[in-house]
Amino acid sequence: MHIVIRINGHLDQNWQEWLEGLQIVHEADGTSRLFGPLQDQSALHGVLATIGRLNLTLLSLERRETLPGER
Repeated sequence: MHIVIRINGHLDQNWQEWLEGLQIVHEADGTSRLFGPLQDQSALHGVLATIGRLNLTLLSLERRETLPGER
């Protein structure tokens, strides 16, 4: 499964390791977009728990079969 998560604020790229390897993109509106494949629902819960522990504001979560541009 592929995940796209938006959070408030710009995350340091070093946090990618703590977020199951999800790519981090800084958006112009001051948010960060995390995206990429996750192995299973358990990995998703781990990412969400990390976001909670870091006291980050979750703006959106979207699950996709593929990411844009992929087949």
